[in-house]
Amino acid sequence: MASANRLCVLYLVMIGIVVQTYVEAAEIGASKTAGQQRNGMKRRLLQTIDCNAACGERCTKASRHNMCLRACGTCCARCNCVPPGTSGNQDLCPCYASLKTHGNRPKCP
Repeated sequence: MASANRLCVLYLVMIGIVVQTYVEAAEIGASKTAGQQRNGMKRRLLQTIDCNAACGERCTKASRHNMCLRACGTCCARCNCVPPGTSGNQDLCPCYASLKTHGNRPKCP
């Protein structure tokens, strides 16, 4: 009888440890996903820029304003960077400068 009681207690302790391990693992997983989301949106390590404002400034002197805005917006979305000024300065944003069209011409204004 005493041995049966010891075996029952040992069995209950082992079940308790297993349950506690699963609960802690679930809490850790929940805290990781909660840390990555804020206000229903996932956080990013890099800050995203306002592409519309940056491209609006970049394309102010373009002769084909709408085409410039469209190309700049695509480049900004991919690179998260728009060089300052209305032209040039592409060395400040290497990703922006490296994008090419199918004809191997610079994509970004």
